[in-house]
Amino acid sequence: MVVAALVISYFFLVRAKIITVVEAISVAPSAVQTVSAVLQASGYVTAEREATVSAQIAGMLTDIYFQEGEYLHRGQILARLDDSATLAMLRQARAQMLAAEALLQQYRVQWAQARRDLARYQALIGEHLVSVQALQQAHTQAVSLGAQVLSQRRQVGVTRAQFEAAQVKQSYTVVRTPFSGVVVDKTAQMGEMISPFFGGGGFTQTGIATLVDMNSLEVDVDVNEAYIDRVHANQPVVAVLDAYPNWRIRAHVIAIVPTANKSKATVRVRVALESKDPRILPQMGCACRFCGARTRRNLRPRTFPRAWCGRRPRAWCTAAVTPWCLPSRMAGRGRAASRSDRLARV
Repeated sequence: MVVAALVISYFFLVRAKIITVVEAISVAPSAVQTVSAVLQASGYVTAEREATVSAQIAGMLTDIYFQEGEYLHRGQILARLDDSATLAMLRQARAQMLAAEALLQQYRVQWAQARRDLARYQALIGEHLVSVQALQQAHTQAVSLGAQVLSQRRQVGVTRAQFEAAQVKQSYTVVRTPFSGVVVDKTAQMGEMISPFFGGGGFTQTGIATLVDMNSLEVDVDVNEAYIDRVHANQPVVAVLDAYPNWRIRAHVIAIVPTANKSKATVRVRVALESKDPRILPQMGCACRFCGARTRRNLRPRTFPRAWCGRRPRAWCTAAVTPWCLPSRMAGRGRAASRSDRLARV
């Protein structure tokens, strides 16, 4: 009996040593690290590229080729203005250019004849068949016509420039999109007057449509100036739209606008959305959570049977593991693992 008691004591007191398991496998990598939010602020979705498209000259709208919500490509025709006056100016400029070119051709012919007369008088003066006065008059005529040809060349250049200016003004009657985007607002109708210089009252509009590039959407956040030191460029952000509270969008800080609003005591922060989705619309309310450094959860010691460590089944060992990790030799032992969790739950 004494020998049996010594053997039992040996197995339960000597062999049952506490060991530490250091080999572990991860079963939930997404939970290894948690992100701590250092600041929460609200803002609105805005577009970096947004423009109110208007005509470069004043005129009446005769045709409109778009509707609200329609996607337009760069250079696509939005509308046309009444071009009757510009067409008349274009025809007038073209006629003046043609007249100047014809006059230039006439001066060239006269200059050529004057040079031939001068050469003939120079040949006859040696034989005393013409007077010196006639020779001088021929020389003066040739020089004068040469100057007229040069002057008319300049005049032809002026009329050509006027014709090109009339062509440009005629092109202003066709309004095109400056970039690809979606029409979010139609501010003018057919038959209304459009003027880029008139800004209020009457029946004159200053714009035709508001165009937004949906690929340039970002979030403008007003951060209290007392907490602006918690924000920096390229800082990770989690954005949540008010319209979709269960949808979390990955984002990051583009820049901190270097000016403050003294009336609201806030600083404007630009946040870029890393995912493009048709559900994201301009002027939507958005809550932004600025994330700080990633933190690890504290290790929690647990006790497991030594059998999972390659020892006897009744022995016990202590493993310092995280809640998302288990000892490597525990993999594939679901029943024993569940029992250990019941025994070691804290």
